[in-house]
Amino acid sequence: MDNKALQVIAAIFIPPLAVYMKNGKIDNAFWINIVLCFLGGFPGIIHALYVVLM
Repeated sequence: MDNKALQVIAAIFIPPLAVYMKNGKIDNAFWINIVLCFLGGFPGIIHALYVVLM
């Protein structure tokens, strides 16, 4: 999937889903994002936006 707007919206509300949508597989970035989401949510959102926009 290559729809940036949908990925940015997913990054704000469901960060691991956005990382999965960008990479198309469960990899290290996905697991890092899961851990960051458990550490308060906001770090997971920032990481997901970084993955989606870079």
